[in-house]
Amino acid sequence: MATRLVDELTREGIIKSERVRKALLSVPREEFVMPEYRMMAYEDRPLPLFAGATISAPHMVAMMCELVEPRPGMRILEVGTGSGYHAAVCAEAIERRGKVYTIEIVKELAVYAAQNIERLGYWGVVEVFHGDGRWGLGRHAPFDAIIVTAATAAIPRPLVDQLRDGGVLVIPVEEDGGQVLYRLVKRGEKIEKRAVTYVLFVPMREG
Repeated sequence: MATRLVDELTREGIIKSERVRKALLSVPREEFVMPEYRMMAYEDRPLPLFAGATISAPHMVAMMCELVEPRPGMRILEVGTGSGYHAAVCAEAIERRGKVYTIEIVKELAVYAAQNIERLGYWGVVEVFHGDGRWGLGRHAPFDAIIVTAATAAIPRPLVDQLRDGGVLVIPVEEDGGQVLYRLVKRGEKIEKRAVTYVLFVPMREG
């Protein structure tokens, strides 16, 4: 089932690199969904978790992962851990050589994600934190890439500040009653900003 989904996303041009393709094939999405949704794990749709959170649709995970151009040795920050699935995909996309830091504002979700990450063998490559992701994770900065999995009314300045020069921020931003996914690249004091597509994410919560 995973192969069929990945093949479809590749044909659609969403999966562009072999790294992301292998990552989606390697991470068992059914282990990151709630038990009652296991049979739907390889449908290309978001699925409910708990505490109002969702696990993103596979095409969105693939798209966001592609946008940061993963490579071995990267340091990636994810804001909005959910069940830990996206962080695990990022870990595979950097070939487990590097570090994925992920921060979740809902304590119960952070614990759930940490349990999933440890159970499936990603502990050490992925570190899960409980906290308000709008402030980033300064003590582990700078990051090569930051992925935000909740929509925000404005791009949090601490996240931009915690990017290394040349680093990439992928974030959904609320605009005109909808949401737009942006890819930002930090170039010294300047920020290159490009709109990618319209999206629908849960709103970012404040701590």
